[in-house]
Amino acid sequence: MAKSKWYVVWEGRQPGVYKTWAECQAQTNGFPQAKFKAYESEAEAKAMLAAGWKKAFSAAQKAGAGASGSRSGGARAAAAAANASGAEADLDSLSVDVGCSGNPGIVEYKGVYTRTGEVLFEHAPISKGTNNMGEFLAIVHGLAYLKKKGSSMTIYSDSMTAIAWVRNKKVASTLVRDASTKEIWTLVDRAEEWIRQNTWPNKILKWNTKAWGEIKADYGRK
Repeated sequence: MAKSKWYVVWEGRQPGVYKTWAECQAQTNGFPQAKFKAYESEAEAKAMLAAGWKKAFSAAQKAGAGASGSRSGGARAAAAAANASGAEADLDSLSVDVGCSGNPGIVEYKGVYTRTGEVLFEHAPISKGTNNMGEFLAIVHGLAYLKKKGSSMTIYSDSMTAIAWVRNKKVASTLVRDASTKEIWTLVDRAEEWIRQNTWPNKILKWNTKAWGEIKADYGRK
């Protein structure tokens, strides 16, 4: 379960400090050049609201570039963007990733808000599947999630194979269909049906791991 956070909105419909991600998103989703960030405590959030977004983002970048040990999702994201060569990551985006125990093996996936690392959705472990099938399901889940929210947010994945499968609206996996893989194939078939019946404005892009570090939804199992 994600830790409780406080959200600062510097530029949005109504700037302020909010207790939930839903309240923060209501102020920022679709707002041009919205600026917001998550903090661990109300006191820190209020202090950073008063300090302003430039100081807050600058501090996050410095922490990401020079600090060792634990860093917040926002700091890691800011550091990744600062270290990128060429294009920067779009931090106001959704990042998805898969956790696999063997390939094929047990598969789980999640989607997070790139700037803060806030978990927006996750799927419980699936008994047997492949990494790319999990990535495909995560992207489609993300598309459905954002469509329901009315959001045109970019989706990042670190699997070019899964991105191609979404673009082609067809999974080209060689994983055998049998009793042990019925669960994941049922989910994949359902996801294929969804992308054939729906459209979306969201860009689906490859996360630049070399420039930005591990994708923000990474399970840290490498």
